[in-house]
Formats: sequence, C-alpha cells, structure tokens
Amino acid sequence: MGYQAEDTIFALSTGIERAAIAVLRVSGAGSRDILLRVCGKVPDARKAVLRKIWTNASVQDDLLDEALVLWFPGPRSYTGEDGFELHLHAGPAIIRAVSEALVNAGARPAEPGEFTRRAFVNGRMDLVEAEGIADLVAAETDGQRKLALAQADGALSHLYSGWSERLKKLLAFQEALIDFPDEDLPPEVEDGINQEIQKLQSEMQQHVADGEHGERIRQGVVFAITGPPNAGKSSLLNWLTGRDTAIVSSKAGTTRDALEVACILAGIKVTFVDTAGLRETDDEIEAEGVRRALFHVKQADCVLQMFPANEAPDDVFPGAILIGNKADIGKIPKTIQGKPVLAISLKKGNGLPELYAFLKRKVEELTAASTSGAPLLTRARHKAGVLEAVQCLQAALQQDWPELRGEELRLAMRALGRLTGHVGVEDLLDTIFGQFCIGK
Repeated sequence: MGYQAEDTIFALSTGIERAAIAVLRVSGAGSRDILLRVCGKVPDARKAVLRKIWTNASVQDDLLDEALVLWFPGPRSYTGEDGFELHLHAGPAIIRAVSEALVNAGARPAEPGEFTRRAFVNGRMDLVEAEGIADLVAAETDGQRKLALAQADGALSHLYSGWSERLKKLLAFQEALIDFPDEDLPPEVEDGINQEIQKLQSEMQQHVADGEHGERIRQGVVFAITGPPNAGKSSLLNWLTGRDTAIVSSKAGTTRDALEVACILAGIKVTFVDTAGLRETDDEIEAEGVRRALFHVKQADCVLQMFPANEAPDDVFPGAILIGNKADIGKIPKTIQGKPVLAISLKKGNGLPELYAFLKRKVEELTAASTSGAPLLTRARHKAGVLEAVQCLQAALQQDWPELRGEELRLAMRALGRLTGHVGVEDLLDTIFGQFCIGK
C-alpha cells in the first residue's frame, strides 16, 4: 500500500506465541473516534483503565473482550500522534475479532516499521535513534542491548549533531571572509577556521577507525576453527558451544562443509565455524570443503588454528590463535614463529579453562569501547557518512578560495545531516524502517 501519514494504523506489538496478554497498538488522527467506537469512552491520558471491547460500543452488539485501555494523546506519544493501546487476552480468536473491529472502524494494519517512521517524521526521534530502536528490539545479548540503548537514547545523534553545530559556526566565519573581503579581517580568523577543520577531521577519523568494534557487538564476533584433519576441530566446537553439533570421528575428512554454531561469550554473540580439515585431496567434495574453509578463514574476525601434538604447522594464518590439541599424548611447542601456543587436551580436559578465559578476553578486545569515550559505530551507513564528511573537510583544507572552502563545509554538513535524517533522507526511509517488526 505504501506509507500514508494520514491513515490510522494498528498492529500487534507483542509476539504471536501463546501468552496471557496481547497488546494492540493504534496510532493516527482517527484514533479517538475509533476508541470511542470500540470502547464507548476515552479514558484519561496515560492511565490504564478496564473497559469492555465491542464491535460497536454504541449498540453493544458483540462483546469481544474485557481489556486494559491506555489513551496517548499527541504529541506526547511514541509516534507524536493520537494513539491508544488495548491490552487484550491473547487468544487468537480475540486478537482476530478485535483487529476486524478496528478495520471496520477505519484503521488499517501497519506496515513494518511504520510506527517508528511516524515518530521520525513527527520529530520524536532522528534516524540514528530509530535504528537504535530496531537494534534494541532485535537484541539477543547484553552487549547488543547496551549498545542499542545508548544509540536509541541519542549517544550517536548527540555526537553527529555536535559536529554539525561546529561546522555551522565554521561556515558563519567562512561567510564573513566571503562577504567582507575588504574589511581586513585579522589573519587569525582564517587560521582558526583551518585549525578547527583539522580538529573536526581528526575526531571523525578516530570515530571511524574503531576497528569495527561496534559492528561486531551488533552483528556478533566470528571465530573460524581451522587446521588439518583430526586436529580436534569438531570436538572443540562441541565443547565451546556445549552441544554435540558436529560429528566427531577418527576418520579424516569427516567435516566437508562449514558448520556454524552461535553462543554468547562475554555478553557478546559469538559464532564458531567448524571448517573442513586443510589438506591436499583428490576428493572433489572434500576439496570444495577446503576451499570453503579458506574462505571462512579470510572472513572471520579471528582464526583458531588447531593442530595435534607432534604436528606443529609450518604456516601460521595472520593473527591466528594457535591451539595445540592432544597434549596428553604428545609434545606441543610453547611458541611457533614467535606466537604463543595454547596447549590443551580435549579428551582429558587439560588447558580448557585457560582457553575459555583467553577467548573471552579476545572477544572483549574485539568489542572494546573507544578509548576516547565516544560512542561506537554500529552500521556501515554511519561509517560511510562520516567518511564522506572527512573527505569534504580534507578538500576544504586544500582550497585557497573561501567560496570553495565554504562549499566543502556545506557538503560535510549534508553528509552528517543524512545520518540523522535532517537532510536528503527520502531514499533511505524504506530501507531503514523496513527492518522493523510490524508493531514497531
């Protein structure tokens, strides 16, 4: 149907699983009339009251449920519009009947993200905060929850808005140089502009050079487990995740495809990928497994390179964590090519607590907060926008003419404005709000 701001919309904001309560959320200009039709009376604002829900309250022809009703007059509501909530009993027949009554009263089902899109359009939040709401709804770990809460609360928005305000002041000084070229403005004015541009550029560069820590918290950290056949990769996967997911066999080449299992480590979502054993083979299927294993090694945030006792590898993957297994039956070197080796025995349990603690510290390192205290980047869209602003500032520093410098500053402001939604965002809206569930 497409986004229509004048419509009154509704959606089930709670899950579809069996539960005691189901919340139907309604928003739009016709909310008061619809509430009167199904309840007969509008309660005081933001006070929960018990009401009978009818198909048509004026004639009380069909009682649908008895529910808690909350009225949220705009602009002090989630969307900034008039709206209400019906806290129904969660029987499917009740939800279906009340939904039909709302449609008959003039509402329509909401599209994904439409409630939050209206909140953005009505100035209740900006785009970065809206993305934080989407991440908060999808959060599975403590790390994701904390990051999403900070973003929804405006941590990133305040940073970007602060940069925009500083750019605005720079533009004011720049305009003075353009409009009053014969007024003999002191040279300190232009020097001050360039110094502030350099300072802003440095802050933005530090922000985007966070090592993708924020994106790892949001999307999760990926560890690829690699090594030769029979090194114990599948056994390690099962131990790390606490599940017998991978088939363990003494026969070489058992694992042909990559097997991914997610768990939570240090409050962060971590995906371990068990890969095929690395070796030369004439078996077409196993060779494809080796190719895929190398692909996952390149894509992973960190590589766990395993080898069995007495078979130390000649080549070490860059940045790999070296794990020597079967320490109970053979010798494992303390270092290989200057890198420390974690000696374990999956069979006897030796070294496993130390390995777990090491991996936990590695996850914390890969997702550590910025040393500057600035909020972490969470999306490629944010990184691209800030990088565009950095490039504009670099171009501004290279301009001799104040008019050209001013234009680059304006372009930098537009790049930041597109992040928060203050300029040039129409083509972004469908993509961003389409990520939401229906009731948000």
